[in-house]
Amino acid sequence: MALVKHWRELIAWQKAHQLVIEVYKITKLFPKDELYALVSQIRRAVVSITANIAEGFFRNTKPDRLHFYNMAETSLEEVKYYIILAKDLNYLSIEKSRELYALCNEVGKLLRRWIESQ
Repeated sequence: MALVKHWRELIAWQKAHQLVIEVYKITKLFPKDELYALVSQIRRAVVSITANIAEGFFRNTKPDRLHFYNMAETSLEEVKYYIILAKDLNYLSIEKSRELYALCNEVGKLLRRWIESQ
């Protein structure tokens, strides 16, 4: 197994970054009155996933690293809820919500494996 030297090399971070891009694209299509509500919330939560992975990567102690990785996991769960809400409000199609939710699940599995390897 190759030594990971930077957070950008982590598959979990790469997939999470892909999720960020997808969320930004789809939220551009949400109603304008959601700009400072749901759009803002889901964007902050999804960016928090990648930011916490990055921050945790360079923490010096295992408890510090795990703290930030756990924050990434909790932000991921928050994003999952916002996807459900957006679907229920008819801002997302069932197909798109399933696609995003599947990407969230993939990120979660990768992140969990990374955490377990620490």
